[in-house]
Amino acid sequence: MTVADVRPGPLAVHVVVPARDEELLLGGHLVALARAVAGLRRARPAVRVAATLVLDACTDGSADLVRRTAAGWGWLEAVEVELGCVGRARAAGVDRARVVHHDLPPERVWVASTDADSVVPPDWLRHHAQVAADGAALLTGTVRPVGLSAARLDRWHAAHQLGEGHEHVHGANLGFTLAANDAVGGFAPLSTGEDVDLVARLRSTGVPWVASAAAPVLTSGRAVSRAPEGFAEFVADL
Repeated sequence: MTVADVRPGPLAVHVVVPARDEELLLGGHLVALARAVAGLRRARPAVRVAATLVLDACTDGSADLVRRTAAGWGWLEAVEVELGCVGRARAAGVDRARVVHHDLPPERVWVASTDADSVVPPDWLRHHAQVAADGAALLTGTVRPVGLSAARLDRWHAAHQLGEGHEHVHGANLGFTLAANDAVGGFAPLSTGEDVDLVARLRSTGVPWVASAAAPVLTSGRAVSRAPEGFAEFVADL
């Protein structure tokens, strides 16, 4: 593939999804991700699309569920690791993106990060690709929790500005060029806050970035956290 083959923007979009014991929610996540992949392929058929699902220290049936649900999905690769750390798991997914797209300039490879307990909208990858085509090297998107009580949902909205230019950072809706990631050393091996840490380092380099409220990702409103001081703990505090 050459630069002339596609419109300005990424030559490849690679989705990175860490998962740890997400058997109950992973099926819905995969179906939604498949719709987003199909949407991007319709909009930008020359752009290469792939995804790496990093099954980190899973003790449930997540791996079997992937084999049943995603059989024949050539764009999806599931990797089983024993890292026990979301920062390292995300970094492992980015490493796979680097290998898969080794023949492309890293500034033309866009990494889209989300979570296995989340449901991306059909236009999610189209939106990420458009932001990249517009010249951004970093996108911070929004999320909307599901399954909260009315009172907790009201408190959520009171604490979140969900418009354009928002201040929030969520690993469930985050995108960046591989070149920008590599320039700052990628995700740190943190058990929580790895997304905030990466975004802070990326912004410190002066890369063009966008904080967008378009294509929000639905994410689990559970109050039992997979990571210490993670999103679920914030929900519990509501």
